[in-house]
Parts: sequence; structure tokens; C-alpha cells
Amino acid sequence: MTIDESKPFVPVNVAVLTVSDTRSAADDKSGNVLAERITEAGHHLIDRAIVKDTAEAITAKLREWIANQEVDCVIATGGTGLTGRDVTPEAFRSVYEKEIEGFGELFRQLSFEKIGTSTIQSRATGGVANGTFLFALPGSPGACKDGWDGILRHQMDSRLRPCNFVELMPRLKER
Repeated sequence: MTIDESKPFVPVNVAVLTVSDTRSAADDKSGNVLAERITEAGHHLIDRAIVKDTAEAITAKLREWIANQEVDCVIATGGTGLTGRDVTPEAFRSVYEKEIEGFGELFRQLSFEKIGTSTIQSRATGGVANGTFLFALPGSPGACKDGWDGILRHQMDSRLRPCNFVELMPRLKER
């Protein structure tokens, strides 16, 4: 994995979704971690929202952003655990056209190195719908750092070789 400096950097338009019954804009630490890292990497934070832990609220916001041609990628934080209120993976899967199975697998591998077997409780997931990348991370700031720093920062860099998500964007709607 290398960065080809001869290639231009292409900024991606990213929306950040926090799934929580208790968070507000004033105390959304995980959303802040993602927003800061996205902009520091040179991408555009196109929108940000907080929704309740319900499949209906999550899918409504996802469908809104998927329909918005300005949004290239959605990164969510929260609701990926095992409790009855954790419905983010189910909501995301209900809108996927294609799932990116390797995203969750790689996230758990990276997480295992830091928190050991506790990572088994994470249901991080990724997929694509209507040409929009969709990723759901756990609700802790550490998990958001791991997901962005260890996976998404690289895959959202158009210069990454041998391949990256950005170079696929023009072809995601092919039939």
C-alpha cells in the first residue's frame, strides 16, 4: 500500500451520522472525531446529523443522503453493538445494493489489536447504495479513530495504490 504522489488528490464529499438516543451536537465526541479527521484529510464535510436509535430514523437519513448527488460517502457512528436498541447494521443493510464485507472484517481485525476479543461485539459494516459509500462504525471515539485512521483514510485517498474506493466512484452506478 503506497501513495502515488504523481496522482492528484480528489476530495470526497462526506456526511457524518451519529446514531444515539442521548447525544447532542454539544457532546457528540465520536461525530467530532470523524468530522475533524475527514476535513484534516482534505475531504469535504457536506452534512452532519444525529438521529435516534431506530431503524426508521436511520434509514430515512440514509435515503435522504443517498438521493443527494452531492454526498459521496456516509460514515455513521453508534448503534452497532448487540443490545436491543442497536439497529444500525440492520438499517444500513436494508438500503445496501452491495455490501462490502471486508470493511467489517478488517475493522474487527484492527480493533482486536487494541481491545482483544471485545471486538467480537462490534457489528461495523460497509456497503454501497445509489453510488454512495456507506460505513457504520461503533459509537466510541476510539473506534471512530481506528475505522478512519486504519481503513477509510486510506481507501478515500485517490492516490492509494494498488486501488482505492475513490477510483470506483464514477462506476458505482453501472448496470
